[in-house]
Amino acid sequence: MFKKFYLLLVVGAALACHAAPSKPIKVAGSNDLQPDEQQSIVCRTVSELITNYNYKKVPLNDSLSEVIFNRYIKMLDESHNYLLASDIADFSKYKTVLDDDVKTGNLNDVFYIFNVYQKRYIEHINYSIAQLDKTFDFDKNEKFVFDRDSLPWVASQSEMDNIWSLRVKYDLLNLKLANPDLAKDKETLKKRYQNLLAQTNKLNNQDVFQVFMDAFTNAIDPHTNYFTPSNAANFNIDMSRQLEGIGAGLNIDNDYIVIKSIVPGGPADKSKQLGVDDRIVGVGQGKEGEFQNVIGWRIENAIALIRGTKGTVVRLEILPKSSSVSSKPKVVEMVREKIILKDESAKKEIKTYDYNGKTIKIGVISVPAFYIDFNDYKSGNPNYKSTTHDVKLLIDSLKQQGVDGIVMDMRENGGGSLMEAIELTGLFIKTGPVVQVRSANDQVEQDKDEDPSIAYSGPLAVLVDRFSASATEIFSGAIQDYGRGIIVGTQTYGKGSVQNAIDLDKVIQSSLRDRIASLMGKNGKPVSTGSQSVFGQLNLTIAKFYRITGNSTQHKGVMPDIQFPSVIPMDKYGEDTEPSAMPFDIIEKSDYTKTGDFSAVLPQLKALHEQRMQKSASYNFLMEDIANFKKHDSEKSIILNEDQLKKQREADEKKSFADDNQRRVAMGLQELKQGQPKPRNEDLDFLKKEAGQILTDYITLDPKYTNTTGTPGKSGK
Repeated sequence: MFKKFYLLLVVGAALACHAAPSKPIKVAGSNDLQPDEQQSIVCRTVSELITNYNYKKVPLNDSLSEVIFNRYIKMLDESHNYLLASDIADFSKYKTVLDDDVKTGNLNDVFYIFNVYQKRYIEHINYSIAQLDKTFDFDKNEKFVFDRDSLPWVASQSEMDNIWSLRVKYDLLNLKLANPDLAKDKETLKKRYQNLLAQTNKLNNQDVFQVFMDAFTNAIDPHTNYFTPSNAANFNIDMSRQLEGIGAGLNIDNDYIVIKSIVPGGPADKSKQLGVDDRIVGVGQGKEGEFQNVIGWRIENAIALIRGTKGTVVRLEILPKSSSVSSKPKVVEMVREKIILKDESAKKEIKTYDYNGKTIKIGVISVPAFYIDFNDYKSGNPNYKSTTHDVKLLIDSLKQQGVDGIVMDMRENGGGSLMEAIELTGLFIKTGPVVQVRSANDQVEQDKDEDPSIAYSGPLAVLVDRFSASATEIFSGAIQDYGRGIIVGTQTYGKGSVQNAIDLDKVIQSSLRDRIASLMGKNGKPVSTGSQSVFGQLNLTIAKFYRITGNSTQHKGVMPDIQFPSVIPMDKYGEDTEPSAMPFDIIEKSDYTKTGDFSAVLPQLKALHEQRMQKSASYNFLMEDIANFKKHDSEKSIILNEDQLKKQREADEKKSFADDNQRRVAMGLQELKQGQPKPRNEDLDFLKKEAGQILTDYITLDPKYTNTTGTPGKSGK
């Protein structure tokens, strides 16, 4: 798609290399983080790419500068808990300057704003620690306002001190309600605050750069995004559901990198020398590379050293969990491998339903994302990891198990690969267009399924929710437009834009890339071992996609055939809540032939669904949950009177326990006693069960409704 696009990027962006103007502004009391040449180059390059190639063609001017400014301030301090009104007044001189800053790569103004914010953050946390020495009166009827985003910026330091005094009291009261030992509670809270200070002291200039670039790119449109090298690596792992490394899940504990999980069959597992809770204190590259001590490191920096290209050697210095910190580390050598993240891939299960004494088996395939291993795909490996390949195997297994129908659970699937959306649709239709894509110059391409084979031709339903977006909307929209399956759930997100992932290392001149990589090594930063780039990645909005009916999913999303109430607030989440989102529009429809038509059967299915809901305790609980969420979401403050808060908490906990048991009974499960742990792997997903029931209704309806010409058949093939 749009083959000339990438070549234009390389030619245009290779010229974007000039020195950044102005000098950094120091801020006493902060860690005084400053931008580097790498970030200046990236900023200029991204601004040129967005200006010249973004679908919306948004000019970088003073008007957009103010939008970027407001987004940046909001991302730093959305709840107005740190910055003072005087700080905001000081920053206002940059409102119409940031557009010029991004064009020239001048990040000094951006870092000045952050450093003032960090100064305030450190001041307020230190103030909170000092407050723990005073005596608190928990009998007063004071209130702590925890939601301040709609309130004016705090006018004075004394007013801010009062707010933070109440916050400390709130934090301490929370601990006291669980443990009446006030001295221990104060010590616990002090450690918590000290940990916050330690975390802010670990922030680096890449963190600041990422926040500002988010503000910049999202001012253009919600889905144009820049990723720093470490975030780009994580994005691509998420897209492929694979990584190259040792197969260990890591975490931070008291400045140590700690192993929290081990992937079965990976290098860490095969070595038989690593265990959960072991500590990694050093990392060496190759058989003879010098060890770098990683104690106190940020976890992403340590991960950058441990991950690397398949087939390369990494050595780890390990302190086993049973060893003291003064023990001599043992050295473990491993060869990195490709690790498949099975827990984050498509999965299947079978639900059974009773119909007049007959058991109906419904297969449920949960698809978390549209993922693909692009590197394997480009190399020609026919067994590359992808959503479609995984789902095809799951369908074959379900057919062997004799299912009567399949539900594709696409809830919270935010999308991914456009190609995979087309390929996955092809598993359920013979051939034909799946999606239309319009470029910025109004050229429209139709992406088709050209493979006549069908993996599954039986009864099909697709379950969606408000977080189903992008590629999920292409798939569910095509299934609906072809009349191939029934769409159930809630209105989807409404993301109808197409992004191209641009590796900036391939865009920016190689001489600059090599020089920056050399500087990174000299400055003591972790050097890429093959899993990370130097300049990061830009996901640039280059086109807009449309359903084969001609309708865009932008703003409107996909409307289900049978709608469920939305637990996710529709007025808070969705493309139509994004100020910079593109509008809905319509183009000419594709030439396609429907494979089925549910118009005759939908009234019966809706009626059966509504009859069940009127009698369903689970449905009533769902509606109660939605009402409670709206109630709590509107609350802005909390009482700091110990007796009142204790009574309220006890009442809430009692009601929550009783409600949970009622929900369990409604789902056919046993009640729990107070303190009894919940059994693992229990399924309390009422909406998934109901989706299967709707498909069961369709399968068991009178044939005069379901044997409409062209309607999908009753059994898989």
